[in-house]
Amino acid sequence: MTAIFIIHGYGGYSKENWFPWLEQELVKLGHTVIVPDFPHPSNPKLEEWLEYFSQFPLDEDTIVVGHSLGGAFILSLLEQHKLKAAFLVAAVSGPIEHEVDAKIKTFTYKKFNWDAIKNNCKRFNILHSDNDPYIPLGQAQQLARNLDTTVALIKNGGHLNSKAGYVKFLLLLEKIKTIS
Repeated sequence: MTAIFIIHGYGGYSKENWFPWLEQELVKLGHTVIVPDFPHPSNPKLEEWLEYFSQFPLDEDTIVVGHSLGGAFILSLLEQHKLKAAFLVAAVSGPIEHEVDAKIKTFTYKKFNWDAIKNNCKRFNILHSDNDPYIPLGQAQQLARNLDTTVALIKNGGHLNSKAGYVKFLLLLEKIKTIS
């Protein structure tokens, strides 16, 4: 079966939000699921995360799921690797008006190679809330334009994390099932 990676965001870790639930559901379906804990999540550096992630084998059948800063990480990963599909959940892809902006700029203050990203992944799914307190909906809409896709808009979903009530994420699971 397909290898699926779930990538946490800023200040995150593998056992938060809906990650353990999604991992369990995907394993039940026969997938290999890897949920890495990236180094220094509260002071992340893109190059450090990419180096850490290089230990994992990737191929054109790999699916990646990124939450928040994990989405920006996936975009950088896709500049170099061909993957089957990317799910970008409440993903940041540029500067934001929030106190963590300066801490995540190695991920977001860069010019993404959109042509390479689209060439390396043919299936993008963007899930975003209409009231995310950190990542504006406009950023998700711009990301969708850059990737030639659409945004699955979730009403009152906040940052689509456990604080917003997301310890399970059925819509995301169903979308992954259609591709895996």
